[in-house]
Amino acid sequence: MNQQTKFKLDKGTSLGTLASKEYKENNKLRIEDRTAHNWYRFVLSFPPHLVRDYIGRFGVESGETILDPFCGTGTTLIECKKLGIHSIGIEINPMACFASRVKTTWNVDTDGLLNHANHIAQVALERLVRDGVEDQDLPLFFSGRKIPIKLRNLPAETYKLILKDSISPLPLHKCLVLLEILSEHGDNDFADHERLALAKTIVFGASNLHFGPEVGVGRLKQDAPVIQIWLNNVRAIAEDLRVLYGTSNSDLLVYQADSREISKLLKSRCIDSVITSPPYPNEKDYTRTTRLESVLLGFVKDKNDLRAIKQGLVRSNTRSVYKHDTDDLIVANHAEIQRLADTIESRRIKLGKTSGFERQYARVTKLYFGGMARHLAEMRTVLRTGAQLAYVVGDQASYLQVMIRTGQILADIALSLGFEVVGIDLFRTRLATATKKQLREEVVLLKWPGKQ
Repeated sequence: MNQQTKFKLDKGTSLGTLASKEYKENNKLRIEDRTAHNWYRFVLSFPPHLVRDYIGRFGVESGETILDPFCGTGTTLIECKKLGIHSIGIEINPMACFASRVKTTWNVDTDGLLNHANHIAQVALERLVRDGVEDQDLPLFFSGRKIPIKLRNLPAETYKLILKDSISPLPLHKCLVLLEILSEHGDNDFADHERLALAKTIVFGASNLHFGPEVGVGRLKQDAPVIQIWLNNVRAIAEDLRVLYGTSNSDLLVYQADSREISKLLKSRCIDSVITSPPYPNEKDYTRTTRLESVLLGFVKDKNDLRAIKQGLVRSNTRSVYKHDTDDLIVANHAEIQRLADTIESRRIKLGKTSGFERQYARVTKLYFGGMARHLAEMRTVLRTGAQLAYVVGDQASYLQVMIRTGQILADIALSLGFEVVGIDLFRTRLATATKKQLREEVVLLKWPGKQ
């Protein structure tokens, strides 16, 4: 990027203010949207109704193809499939990528799935009884339960990958037993849906995790039911599949890949529209959000696996920054990004912040926008002339309370790369805890004119 262009919001654009309750309602998964979406949902997912809104506004028709280059757990892909629209998803996180693929696989024999899951549950319960473990609805406090002589556990190096106390020993034992049974008695026709149901069970049944929206450890549970919760989750999937089976013949592909290297995946100008929500520049480590289930299901086995995932991410937080990263060089001449980085660094020095993470705040800001610039440059190779794009992004003040207007900067970068900036829609606002300022969550609307 050798020159900087400017894009600013119209002065008449209303910032708007949503109360906390209204904000939550705007992001809440509506009852009518739970089909498929609720099988396993990334806690930071954007809502399905927002996808439908922009599919409608863009006038996308069946036969056209929508790309979500940061597809997460498949919100855009599911909505496209429900509407009979071809779609392509790209996601580097293997757990999220797996979820996207499973949640858009609807040609499953539901009776066969239920019969198989019931068999798995019975075998698992029998094995737990043999171990001296009960698995049923448990009282909040209890004593005198027979505990097996030796609880199953993860290998020591693998166990270090998960958040400390994210799951207690007894629920972990139960999850590992169920995984073992699924491996021993698995059926390829049902294995993926059963494993996805287990991923949801691990996080929202067996674990001690809470989300706010960053993942953390809440009250430690000595025990928790696992088999029945898992079976209930499988049954919920089966109920949805009865509705979804045979309802769509649209094409769908999901790649586990780096969204900054799209031209390696898609060789032709095949994309009519883009609806996506990339990470925002903040201190949320997106690999931590799915870490527990990623480790238990075997998607992340060691530090090398984790490092490979992080290296494929747009650098949005300091925990995914590496010494040899160079995306910051792409925006070296962008005055606003450099001003932000300088302001963050000056404030760090003034406040005497010296931790390794804090020293990276300025750099990760440049790396983030450089990575997004690299992504948008790649997008130009796969977009059809007139393609419309919607990027859901949010303002952030995570780095020493320096305000980063993500949408405006992203629009400016896109403009410098030859995109038309159609506008920036306000999706919602939220109140920043530290600064008490309103942070905008916006949809940056772009159009590709078909020339570079």
